Amino acid sequence: MAYNGWQFRKPHLAFTGEAGVTDWVTVMGSFVADLAFRSPELPRWGQTVMGSEFRLGPGGKGSNQAVAAARLGGKVSFIAKLGRDPFGELARKTYRAEGVDTEFCFEDAGLGTGAASIVVHEGKGENAIVVVPGAGYALTPAEVDRAAGRIRASAIFVTQLEVPVATAARGLELAHRAGVPTIFNPAPAPRRPLPEGLLAWCDYLTPNESEAAALTGRAVASVADAERAADALLALGARNVVITLGERGALVKNAELCRHVPAQDAGPVVETTGAGDAFNGGLAIALAEGLDLVAATRLGCAVAAISVTRYGTAPAMPSRAEVDRLLAQAS
Repeated sequence: MAYNGWQFRKPHLAFTGEAGVTDWVTVMGSFVADLAFRSPELPRWGQTVMGSEFRLGPGGKGSNQAVAAARLGGKVSFIAKLGRDPFGELARKTYRAEGVDTEFCFEDAGLGTGAASIVVHEGKGENAIVVVPGAGYALTPAEVDRAAGRIRASAIFVTQLEVPVATAARGLELAHRAGVPTIFNPAPAPRRPLPEGLLAWCDYLTPNESEAAALTGRAVASVADAERAADALLALGARNVVITLGERGALVKNAELCRHVPAQDAGPVVETTGAGDAFNGGLAIALAEGLDLVAATRLGCAVAAISVTRYGTAPAMPSRAEVDRLLAQAS
């Protein structure tokens, strides 16, 4: 199925992880329509530049993670809020094509579906993004409560910060109290301290360098910096910290383990947008299937490595067969 140049693919297998086929990989977050512009340079304030390409496609951190998990074979449920508009219909078409369950995708006819303006440097693959979350940021804790049964039936629960902090916290709390492992991807980087005690509901905390710096007040410019930041985050209550380091891979740390997991090389980088979402979707599937944390991080790195060789965010997510081939080549 194609939409404005983006190709959607159905997942290639049913979820057969250790938790059993009745368990869900449940992701809560936002959908935004990605309006992506490629240009030979990123514009400065007051400057207009001529771009080389424009694409419209599905995006949003939670949505991208849900699609990534579905393409890796997961039985995925997505909790979100959409508007009743063309961007909302793009989301629904995406989930139908990818096999993502939308029972708890709520609708607000009075709000527009979110959108993101993405300017990509066509030479470096780097990007600058402005997100307007729209209806996605109106998802409430009360609506999360309506999905409590689905969360409790999950093999793992994933959320981020493109929904209100109180909403993310409610999802983490429900999962934690039900004994469901949680992944909290604190993205975008919070501008103020998180509520006290929130990280105690996080089994796996997955910031990138800038997000780890925002959470700890410590610059993260090296693997050693990441280790120190991870220590600070563990002290705040997180059980496991996985700091993604872009082309350097990821740093994994908990009370018994500290490991640098190198990045995989899947080919020339085309665009880095969505790489963190690819990683988190891969990590969620791997943990739900019972892989240990280092192996799960390695799989997440492979998913991210393939995604950056392609244009777009959700459309760039690879299949499980592609990820398995890359991992086999690296072993």
